[in-house]
Amino acid sequence: MAKRTRKSKAVRRESRARRVARGLRRWLLRGMLGAVVLGLGWVGLYAVVAPPTTPYILAEARRLDSVSYDWVPMDQISPHLQRAAVAAEDANFCLHWGFDMDAIRAAIDAGAARGGSTISQQVVKNAFLWHGRSWLRKALEAAITPVMEAFWPKRRVLEVYLNIAEFAPGIFGAEAAAQHHFGISAADLSQRQAALLAAVLPNPGERSASAPSAWVERRATSIAEGAATIRADGRDACFAN
Repeated sequence: MAKRTRKSKAVRRESRARRVARGLRRWLLRGMLGAVVLGLGWVGLYAVVAPPTTPYILAEARRLDSVSYDWVPMDQISPHLQRAAVAAEDANFCLHWGFDMDAIRAAIDAGAARGGSTISQQVVKNAFLWHGRSWLRKALEAAITPVMEAFWPKRRVLEVYLNIAEFAPGIFGAEAAAQHHFGISAADLSQRQAALLAAVLPNPGERSASAPSAWVERRATSIAEGAATIRADGRDACFAN
């Protein structure tokens, strides 16, 4: 009798453990589904709404006490800067679906000494995620990038990029950058000024567009030539007016 009682109690404990495990799995699946739905809604929202801020802008605002972030629509950003940014960061922007496999292979061949991130990947990192080299962030970036590319036209991707990119410590977006470095609006940037702004990417803390080093000057010249090439061969077709 005592043996049957002990066996019955063990069975009940095992049954309770199975129920708890099933409940935890259910809540985990619901949480994962909720995160996916929230993420899709967030990406879809930014397809039509200007991001009010980003995780990185918030972090820099705390670190620096204040930042400058002025959103302007694409038609108020000089075409010179549009082409210069693409030439500097992602020359095949109009040709890929979020990942430039040739650039990734080149980065691997170079021992990761150079970056392989596209403008699309940088938008995902800057708009939705955090900065850092963790595998979790990289995995989320890889998952969100093709979703964003499916929701957004290329022109929107570049518009968001140019509005949330950092062009000097605490200076975010083309409008704030043009005002900060040259005292003009983003719409009025010359080819040379646009190339200088693109030359500070992606290290605005170490480079300056308004007080360029010899390296930045050379880089800007190369970017201007690349922008002219992109315009001539039609690789600006997905975002040019």
